[in-house]
Amino acid sequence: MTEKKSERKIIHVDFDAFFSAIEIRDNPDFQGRPIAVGGAVERRGVIATCSYEARRFGVRSAMASGYAKRLCPELLIIPPRFSVYKSVSAQAHDIFDEYSDQVEPLSLDEAYLDVSEATHCHGSATLIAKEMRSRISKEIGLTVSAGVAPNKFLAKIASDWYKPNGLCVVGPDQVDDFVFRLPVTNIFGVGKVTANKLHRKGIKTCGDLRQYSLIELHRWLGSFGEKLWELCRGIDERPVQSHRIRKSLSVERTYPDDLPDLKTVLGQLNDLYEELHMRYQRLASQYIVTKRFVKIKFDDFTQTTLEESIGSGNSKPVEHFNILLNRAWDRGQRSVRLLGLGFRLNGRYDDASLLQMTLFD
Repeated sequence: MTEKKSERKIIHVDFDAFFSAIEIRDNPDFQGRPIAVGGAVERRGVIATCSYEARRFGVRSAMASGYAKRLCPELLIIPPRFSVYKSVSAQAHDIFDEYSDQVEPLSLDEAYLDVSEATHCHGSATLIAKEMRSRISKEIGLTVSAGVAPNKFLAKIASDWYKPNGLCVVGPDQVDDFVFRLPVTNIFGVGKVTANKLHRKGIKTCGDLRQYSLIELHRWLGSFGEKLWELCRGIDERPVQSHRIRKSLSVERTYPDDLPDLKTVLGQLNDLYEELHMRYQRLASQYIVTKRFVKIKFDDFTQTTLEESIGSGNSKPVEHFNILLNRAWDRGQRSVRLLGLGFRLNGRYDDASLLQMTLFD
């Protein structure tokens, strides 16, 4: 008897009008105006992205700036500030990294997360997506749309379903119905040429596409026909591939009932540390620990973080965390709703001159 394969939990996060949204955030006078980020008209510039107000006039990314101005004479075209956009993207990825070890960036403004093994939010991908969207709104001042599904193909489509500032969840039991009604033009790789071929045969939806066998689609469209056969059934086995270098590793827990005092806070330490230790073991061959840190969020939602460099000595790591938690709690001295422990990391081979520090002395 074969063991049933566990369902994956994939989140696709996509910022809404990323470059434009940052410019509006940083300059409130732009609010409600049609704006775009791109090159100047006189330099034959191209639109990189635009606000939703501009999109109502037909302005789109990759459009010539001159043509965009003809469509929308009031369009304000702002030169890009890529250093700012990269910084904001890094802020978002710091948040993503708290929820998953497997984060695949697609560009500055979108990423996949595999949260199949996540422990945050009781392991619920939907709750994780909601929490991340809320944090990005509060901490970064921007909105993101997210899709939650059992694979990358469906998660990416779902993230676009309720844009802007939306969340769409496609559960395992909803996949078949969701994909059946999906227009074939929503499938990545189906451009105008392929779409015209499909439409000439009366194929408008994935349900229509399912009428054709794997052999027929391969004969008709080659290897892409095989891919279509899978995607129109909601099949996509591609893994989330992380290409980033981690800078930190942490575990945190939000408690259903606030922890009333320091003794209760310290009572949670061993469980948190064991989880952090277990997660680090998966990365130990790639990273060394340079610092340890704690995070506390009090019942009034104020929070504090305290860290220290890893040094030599005979003390057990958990004892160092105990001292850090004592010091951090003293900053608020009130009930605690969230606790976190973490490590700052360096790649083992990032710098040949970097001496390895002992984590478990």
